Amino acid sequence: MNFIKSIIPIREDFSLGSLLSFEKNPMNIFLAVLIAGLFAIFAAGLYLFFTESHSAYNVHRQHPWGLLIAMYVFFVVSSTGLCIISSFGHVFGIKEFEVISKRAILGAIVTILSGFAVIVFEVGHPITMVIYNILTPNFTSAIWWMGTLYGAYLVAIILEFIFLLRDDHKWSKIFGAAGLVVGIAAHSNLGAVFGFLVARPISNGVFFPIYFILSAMITGAYILFILYGHRYKFDFSQAPDVKLMLERLAKVLTVLLAILLFFEIWRFLTSLYGGVPERANTSIHILQSPSFIIGEVILGMLIPLLTIVFTKGKNLAAISYASVIGMVGIFTMRYNLAHDTQVFPMQTLKLNEYQLPPSFVAYFPSFAEIAIGLGGFAICFSLYYLANKLFDLGR
Repeated sequence: MNFIKSIIPIREDFSLGSLLSFEKNPMNIFLAVLIAGLFAIFAAGLYLFFTESHSAYNVHRQHPWGLLIAMYVFFVVSSTGLCIISSFGHVFGIKEFEVISKRAILGAIVTILSGFAVIVFEVGHPITMVIYNILTPNFTSAIWWMGTLYGAYLVAIILEFIFLLRDDHKWSKIFGAAGLVVGIAAHSNLGAVFGFLVARPISNGVFFPIYFILSAMITGAYILFILYGHRYKFDFSQAPDVKLMLERLAKVLTVLLAILLFFEIWRFLTSLYGGVPERANTSIHILQSPSFIIGEVILGMLIPLLTIVFTKGKNLAAISYASVIGMVGIFTMRYNLAHDTQVFPMQTLKLNEYQLPPSFVAYFPSFAEIAIGLGGFAICFSLYYLANKLFDLGR
């Protein structure tokens, strides 16, 4: 233990008993019960996976990417967003954001580990994947680059976090800059996994690599408002430095949401223009979907944006609550991303001569998929709670 403490500073008051010690208010008790319930559901999902393998999932030949892909994207997007925003302080030297460095980078580590924990049950042979990722690299594969870059990104942010705990600002800045560069490369490459799909016109193009970075920053901002809202019980008067940081972050979030809305408008205008087969059909289908209108647009963008605008970015409690709603919308975005990419069925060229007109592909996650996806949240919450007890995260 002393050797570990010499490398990674651990709180002096930490003990196994302290893990069960927390303020017994209604919110904390609810979260404790929720996490226990999520782990129970997770265990049921794992049982189905290990007894039935991928047969426990509702994915199929026409819809091979399901909920677990969406959950993976959700977590790694959150990680990249937290990494980018944390870099405002100790990498770019914006003083107001230095207060969040440790907590934001911890969030980045926790969320990407949660994403890996979920995707491991989708890959099928994760150990073989890692071995052959090293032995037989495919430099033309976006998915190979995704795995490699995210591995390097995780190493960089872990080292950044260690040096932040040691108050070694020289090395934390170096690894922070490295994590930022590799994280942006990895995340834009994740967008390219969708953008390179030539057979899926609705995704193919330059939109997703840029969109992923933009939406990642929005997600990171939402998470920070939620974390600090819970930490200070939505009363920020006791922490003026945190209050100032969140007010600055609200301004940044306003700009990001406005840009995202602008991007989405032009995305659909260009998709609809000219009536290009598959692209236009799928766009109309998406625009008629309640999950897009209510989930992505209203919950994910408009409610948080209007909350900031109408409160002039000063009512941080309201923005924190709106961020919870925003995260529901962000999750819907990730689910829609995976589903909408595959919603138009693959068809042969001559539709009328050889087959019936296509109908949109139906998919709904199985219990096993939902259970393992919820397990990702249980792992995320538990890792953050453990780290909060183990390390001095400052503000």
